[in-house]
Amino acid sequence: MEKIMIVTGGSRGIGAATAYLAAERGYAVCVNYRRDRSSAMKIVEKIEGEGGRAIAVAADVSSEKDVLALFKATDEQLGMVTVLVNNAGILEQQMRLENMAADRLQRIFAVNITGAFLCAREAIKRMSAKHGGMGGAIVNVSSIASRLGSPGEYIDYAASKGAIDTLTMGLAKEVAAEGIRVNAVRPGFIDTDIHASGGEPDRLDRIKASIPMKRGGEAIEVARGILWLASDEASYTTGSLVEIAGGR
Repeated sequence: MEKIMIVTGGSRGIGAATAYLAAERGYAVCVNYRRDRSSAMKIVEKIEGEGGRAIAVAADVSSEKDVLALFKATDEQLGMVTVLVNNAGILEQQMRLENMAADRLQRIFAVNITGAFLCAREAIKRMSAKHGGMGGAIVNVSSIASRLGSPGEYIDYAASKGAIDTLTMGLAKEVAAEGIRVNAVRPGFIDTDIHASGGEPDRLDRIKASIPMKRGGEAIEVARGILWLASDEASYTTGSLVEIAGGR
């Protein structure tokens, strides 16, 4: 069976590293992006330049219409998805809860929670033996923020990742007998540009002394965990939350 992966939020950071590594390991890859077409196309061009297959598809995962179009484009241009990496996620300016507006909460939860649910739903329709599928794997990208809570910074983001943990455990049990494994990685403090979204580009420099390994992680280190969970090497692993956090 051909290996076909969709990586949501695949144009940067952990998503981009996952797309590259997946292509190296024989996957045809759909690189999903919301706005940054240029970055997504650079990934596609690099993969194709090395003999792989890849497409870039614009979709806001919080939009059901966009998610349907994302999976349809993958069906038509690559084939039936065998691995979904639910990586798309956002955070906003660091602040305490009493300063958070309702529209901020709605944006965070729409992308980070609803988007993951919608994408998982469409993947299951294609993978599940119940629907005539050949099985597959879903890997959700959570965060150790779900355990630490991110007080004073973004507890809304942390709460959204707590929902992803619960989705992972519940969905894994729901579809285990249908040939689908569902797991999550929980990255710690990873050196990506998401910290700038929270208003502190140098956040890792402030925090790294509190990490047992005394450094932030690299996106490729998370990507390796994702690819392991997606692979047959993890064939008896489902409902697991794998921390990639330097011991934090």
